[in-house]
Amino acid sequence: MSFTVFRLPGYWRPLLARVAGLTTPAEPEPQDYPFAPGDVARLQRVTAGDADAALDDPTWRDLLLERYGELVSAETSIFGRQVLYRRLRNGSSEDEAALRRTRVETLLADPGRLARLHHGLRALRHADIEVAGLLFDADITAPPRPAWLRVWFLIPLLLAASIAAALLLSPLAWLATAVAMYLLVAPQMRYRERMEEWSRLGGALQMLLRVCALLDGSGHPLAEDFTGRGKRAGWISRRLKPSPLVDGAPLVKDYQHWFMLANVRHYFRSVRLAFAQRAFLCECYDLCANLEADVALARHLLATPLWCWAGRSAARSLALDEGVHPLVEGASALSIALDGKGAFLSGQNGVGKSTFLRTLGLNLAAARAFGFCYARRAMLPALPVVASMQNEDSLLGGQSLYIAELARARELLAAATARPVVCLVDEIFRGTNHEESVSAAAAVLDELAAQALVVVSSHNLVLGPLLAHRLAPWRVGTGDDGVLRLEPGVLGRTNGIALLAGHGFGTAVQDKAEKVARWLAGQRGGGAGADLLDDGVG
Repeated sequence: MSFTVFRLPGYWRPLLARVAGLTTPAEPEPQDYPFAPGDVARLQRVTAGDADAALDDPTWRDLLLERYGELVSAETSIFGRQVLYRRLRNGSSEDEAALRRTRVETLLADPGRLARLHHGLRALRHADIEVAGLLFDADITAPPRPAWLRVWFLIPLLLAASIAAALLLSPLAWLATAVAMYLLVAPQMRYRERMEEWSRLGGALQMLLRVCALLDGSGHPLAEDFTGRGKRAGWISRRLKPSPLVDGAPLVKDYQHWFMLANVRHYFRSVRLAFAQRAFLCECYDLCANLEADVALARHLLATPLWCWAGRSAARSLALDEGVHPLVEGASALSIALDGKGAFLSGQNGVGKSTFLRTLGLNLAAARAFGFCYARRAMLPALPVVASMQNEDSLLGGQSLYIAELARARELLAAATARPVVCLVDEIFRGTNHEESVSAAAAVLDELAAQALVVVSSHNLVLGPLLAHRLAPWRVGTGDDGVLRLEPGVLGRTNGIALLAGHGFGTAVQDKAEKVARWLAGQRGGGAGADLLDDGVG
């Protein structure tokens, strides 16, 4: 009999768990909040390491990396998105890349477990505010606790005593009542915005702590670092949350706030707790955010038809076999191999030179940050990419297009001088006349290619022979089978003049254009200028 009584709790436990599950409200579906780019970038900015190794803003814009970041971080909280942004912007060391590859491969090996882990991390997506600045920015400190909070209880006592005195002794006591009401209302007005923001920040921290506690003892191989953190995470989470007596029924809650200053007292108490536990909260952030980032990458790769783990090549070489752009649906797969020299790209208008530059740049950035790229096979240098593709004039700034191009070219030269980089340049120096454009482009690209691996596209075909000692010629074109290819050589037949007729210009205009083109072709015929800049390099 005693055995039966002893065993009853074990028999009832599954049933009780099921009943509890039926009576517990289901967790609401998380929302993917539209965080501003500055919020996503906050972690990278407050924890930036080597500034020279980070991709600069023009490159980030030119390679469409903000849109790419949204692609890889689908259904990911602000925590995971911030980590993915930092990785993409800063890159990874060889050891970090190897570790992350192992973690992602572990997730890819079991899609079912990956889905369960993704579901277990979903609480993070309830955070509607970023907390990286609060946790990692050393310039942010806890606000000082007002001295009067130590004797806060005297204010409601004054209120009660003044009301009693006014009713029993003298109407003049209402003056004291007014003073007490002012002392109760003033803190609410002064700290209202801070308390509202802290309520959101505290909620985000509680999501971190909740996931940290849930993963403690979960048994997942990637959750081993969470072991032993659940108890402390739960303790902090409970203290960050207002007391049930304070945060109860609306009337009770309002009374506690207005007459007992419960919300003001909780604000300063919980802020002090968060800063006292800042190191532990940073650890929870790193663990949760990095795990969620790895989960996001694994889920992205499962949905990607063409990708590979990229090998790391020397600084002056690369090989991309059937590379595609993940943001371009139905993109043609192109291949290129460089060893020692950069590349001069030519091709007809609209054939896809700029798209290929972005394809190469994005794959270089992804391989450096995540270890994989979008190709059949790849060997890529783990170097920062510096791009010049979308220079524009500034009416308000009084800067012409050519001046903007010169400024960006100077930045590329400075980056190449500081450390090994890969430079991507599209249609250099469009903002001046043809002769000076070619002259300036040849001189700048020759200097740039002497210090960095350079891939440049241009419609100024004369740059091909001028820079042949630095840049190998490649042309983008469509074969007889209609397939887009990237092949060695300079474009032989342009289509800019032929497009005139297709866009409403008469034959007279086209004939004149062809006449001028024949004259210009004679200027560069016979390989004139092929050794003009060659000082023995090659």
